[in-house]
Amino acid sequence: MSHRSPASPAINGITPIQQMISSCSGALLTSLLVTPLDVVKIRLQAQKNCIFKGKYFVYSNGLMDHICVCENGKGWYKAAGQFKGTLDAFYKIVCCEGITALWSGLPPTLVMAVPATVIYFTCYDQLHAELRVRMGERAQEAPLLAGAIARVGSATVISPLELIRTKLQSQKQSYRELTNCIRSAVQTEGWWSLWRGLGPTLLRDVPFSAMYWYNYEWAKTWLCQWRNTTEPTFTITFISGAGSGSIAAIVTLPFDVVKTRRQVELGALQAKNSSDQVSSSTFSIMRRIVAQDGFRGVFAGFLPRLIKVAPACAIMISSYEFGKAFFRKRNQERIPQQLQSTSTCLVSAMK
Repeated sequence: MSHRSPASPAINGITPIQQMISSCSGALLTSLLVTPLDVVKIRLQAQKNCIFKGKYFVYSNGLMDHICVCENGKGWYKAAGQFKGTLDAFYKIVCCEGITALWSGLPPTLVMAVPATVIYFTCYDQLHAELRVRMGERAQEAPLLAGAIARVGSATVISPLELIRTKLQSQKQSYRELTNCIRSAVQTEGWWSLWRGLGPTLLRDVPFSAMYWYNYEWAKTWLCQWRNTTEPTFTITFISGAGSGSIAAIVTLPFDVVKTRRQVELGALQAKNSSDQVSSSTFSIMRRIVAQDGFRGVFAGFLPRLIKVAPACAIMISSYEFGKAFFRKRNQERIPQQLQSTSTCLVSAMK
């Protein structure tokens, strides 16, 4: 099988700005479609284990996981009765609180999730195109390296901003107070204090990204060859995204379980300006989970994670590819017009 993807002209006929616009629109669409699933999941969890005031929980908008703090205890949402299941929760939330309640908490998380996604996808495309040229016979491995590097870059850029958002939400500080707090932390612990918790995030996200892009590019190429087409359709990119996202989510689930636990602990410490360290290392936490709950413990939440990740990956990548195809076609249509205009000018000049 050729390792040249039918639709990987990542730089062919499309500019980085157009890639950014495509990833931005894909990020917004993904958030709008996936956020209600996580809102319902959190509400169902809150029904079983009350999310009391000051407690931290993980909120996902389909693009990133964010640490959020419950500010009003049971009053953080209107009472909608007991939920009997997912569909019942959707129905009662819409009836009692209005349809906009399904997107509660979305706007503040998009401030970081959209830029992070734009950086991630644009960097991946640029790196992928460059690495395929440089790696020669091993070009089929370019998605692994490009995906890993792009994820490291976007996570590193966004990590300090996520720390700031957590502090703003939990402590209701003014920007001046927050600036003084961050300056004090940097003076005491150094610049690395702004990236506390980045290690566990990378331990989960980098392998996920590498596997996701490698499997996505392979599946997209195979499906294009199977359908005898040179350009991937929306269906091909959707199926490839869902399948590769599911595989990566299953393989990295143990790291996700550990990362979520550490993320909640770290969020509480950051909000309190505590210099204490999270209990132990990633692998120590994993061993403790296995000792307490058995091997199944590190795969806890398998189905919810799969239900969230698969559609999010499918919607994001298919929207992104659709946007790139739109701009590529538009650019190709403009080339003949530019050539015709140039030739007309030359004829006029000769006369």
